[in-house]
Amino acid sequence: MTTADAVAILPAAGRGTRLGEPKQFLELDGIPLLVRAAMGAAACPEVAALVLAVPAGEEVRVRELLARYGADAKLHAVVAGGAERADSVRAAIAAAPPTLSYAVIHDAARPFASPALFTRVLEAARRSGAAVAAIPCTDTVKQMHPPDGAGAAPASTASTPLVKKTLDRRGLWLAQTPQAFRIASLQAAWERAGAELSAATDEASLIEALGEPVELVQGEKENFKVTDREDWDRAKAAVRGDALHPPFTVGFGYDVHAFAEGRPCILGGVEFPGETGLAGHSDADAAVHAVMDAILGAAALGDIGQHFPDSDERFRGASSLELLREVVRQVEEAGFQVANVDLTIAAARPRIGPRREEMRARIAEGIGIPPTRVNVKATTTEGLGFIGRSEGIAAQAVAMLGRRSGEL
Repeated sequence: MTTADAVAILPAAGRGTRLGEPKQFLELDGIPLLVRAAMGAAACPEVAALVLAVPAGEEVRVRELLARYGADAKLHAVVAGGAERADSVRAAIAAAPPTLSYAVIHDAARPFASPALFTRVLEAARRSGAAVAAIPCTDTVKQMHPPDGAGAAPASTASTPLVKKTLDRRGLWLAQTPQAFRIASLQAAWERAGAELSAATDEASLIEALGEPVELVQGEKENFKVTDREDWDRAKAAVRGDALHPPFTVGFGYDVHAFAEGRPCILGGVEFPGETGLAGHSDADAAVHAVMDAILGAAALGDIGQHFPDSDERFRGASSLELLREVVRQVEEAGFQVANVDLTIAAARPRIGPRREEMRARIAEGIGIPPTRVNVKATTTEGLGFIGRSEGIAAQAVAMLGRRSGEL
């Protein structure tokens, strides 16, 4: 079961107007950058609360923006940030629920980080205490001579940069956010930094200064930071997509299972004690199977029979929720993320209504999205057909997938 033990912190207190207004408020396809960043963080199942540090006087505006776009389900606080990044992060941590053990910090100007990336970084932080999303450096890296007064360099470097040496790129990674930490370690790092705290460009460097490990987690190339006009144009192109590669795709899933005595009845990841179960190689959760096929269909990745054949003993009795997680992993590797799911269960029994919300939560957890993006409906077919005769259960699902930026 996923442990929601982290607060997501978005330092968004910058007031720079290089792009016309503070960039965190710029609308990308109608949605402000900070709202997009908040959506990605909040969709991570391990995140229990969201805290934003914003320019003083903008707290109400930010709350209203998050509510307008439905991104406030996990919102815990919006606080006034400080002049430096470290000031904003400390203010946000101080406002976070005291029961949470981890903080995952993400730039509000990185609108394309996937919920799966937040999950991977938090998992690494639980192992090592601190973790950073990063991508290996693939370009040749040149170190220039320091400017006059900062070290020995030819006089000509006052106006013309010259190469001092070429660095070995094999050991170099380019840091991104999210970055995740044990809150206690981060607070200790702040105390240790003292007056040098404001010079830190990220929180990981403070943990490094303590001599504690920081784990590198494979980041995402599309998780770039919007800092200038070129980045802004790239971001607009990413959300616009093109005719050959639309930003959204839709898939349909359908599954049927007959009743079978002596098996537990599991639907939507929820067990119904006392009810007759369904025949199948796995746990025969027809509802989750329909969802899986819908997701695979939207990504054009075949069907569950191809990925989890009933001839493979590895999947005998398997939890369909675990198989769902594997399906989501595969579609994310293909460059997609699940936007929403609509599921209809056709069954004379068991009664779905009393367990509907629990089913929504379990399916959402398996996918890694908020329950508000999963809908579960039920019908009895008015007593008609094999369903009406209580011979089995059918399920249909529709899933919408969004194409992660930069994926073709």
